Amino acid sequence: MDFAFDSLTEELRGRLLRFMDECVHPAEPAFEEQVRMSGWGVPPLVEDLKDEARKRGLWNLFLPGDHGAGLTNLQYAPLAEIMGRSPHLAPVATNCAAPDTGNMEVLSMFGSEWQRQEWLRPLLDGEIRSAFAMTEPDVASSDATNIATSIVRDGDEYVINGRKWFISGAMNPTCKIFIVMGKTDPEAPKHRQQSMVLVPRDTPGMHIKRGMSVFGYDDADHGGHAEIVFEDVRVPVDNLIGEEGGGFAIAQARLGPGRIHHCMRLIGMAERAVELMCRRALARTTFGKPIARQGVVQDWIAESRVRIEQLRLLVLKTAWLMDTVGNQGAHTEIQAIKISTPIAVEWILDKAIQVHGAGGVSQDFPLAALWAGARSLRLADGPDEVHKRSLAYRELKQYM
Repeated sequence: MDFAFDSLTEELRGRLLRFMDECVHPAEPAFEEQVRMSGWGVPPLVEDLKDEARKRGLWNLFLPGDHGAGLTNLQYAPLAEIMGRSPHLAPVATNCAAPDTGNMEVLSMFGSEWQRQEWLRPLLDGEIRSAFAMTEPDVASSDATNIATSIVRDGDEYVINGRKWFISGAMNPTCKIFIVMGKTDPEAPKHRQQSMVLVPRDTPGMHIKRGMSVFGYDDADHGGHAEIVFEDVRVPVDNLIGEEGGGFAIAQARLGPGRIHHCMRLIGMAERAVELMCRRALARTTFGKPIARQGVVQDWIAESRVRIEQLRLLVLKTAWLMDTVGNQGAHTEIQAIKISTPIAVEWILDKAIQVHGAGGVSQDFPLAALWAGARSLRLADGPDEVHKRSLAYRELKQYM
């Protein structure tokens, strides 16, 4: 086994680390201030960072093939980790932010030629943002076959009715296109009932009702999470992505890369937490000695390092499998990283918060917001329990 990064990955890592140190981290305080001032709008400095990222060749790194940078999952994984050190700013600066990443993957894999020209091209250029509308308040959306939003064909149009919530990015005025998942045929086999259609933001009948908070955060920096009502929303049949009944399969294809991106960014968040924890522990004194000399703090730091190294190896193995045997062949590992990474990083962030004392839960440090993000990811892309159920079944099946 070879644990070294290839030459291209090393070159991009160096370039990205310099971008983070020279541009991203210094911009974080101003970014936070501009978010407070601009509401749901885009902070002005983001465009400057995007221009700089383009100049440095750090653009669309997440997307394989001709539409993106052409990197493999294994090559992109360590880059996503670096971006995770500033998860609210670095991904959007490099056009590698969710939910756009998943939506661009869907359009590149399943979109028609006109859909790619109309919507994928401006997304790739960073001119617009997008949203993925699947989760619903009235059903348990962890089982995607429960989706109740109806998509009914009427002549040359589809008519959409339903309610969605926690639709990330939808409050952002630059979010111009929504991929909406709903049922086109309730009588079809369970996994062939769903389809996906493209709905432009200004389509009559689509009402963005409110922004949803997550642990009290509005996440305005990346467009929030909206509740949306669809009332007799009409779109042309050409807005169908792929084929009728293909929505569930498209959703599964979208989630594989998304999960590994989340996990690598989480590891970057954990690395930043350990750095902040160590600096704080060395700088603060209690009961006559630095916090860093307290045995319990040393235990937290050591345990954090062990957990990060374990997680990184598992995620990189998963990336390698996705590249070599495909998402289906890496199914067990994808579920394993989805289960293990958020909860481990949540633990590390919790210890970093504890070392910071009252400051750890304040806005003066990024730890509280990072913790909220990590905790949320134990629900996003499917809750832990669903993945454990599926993973356990795959293990049991070998002995049935």
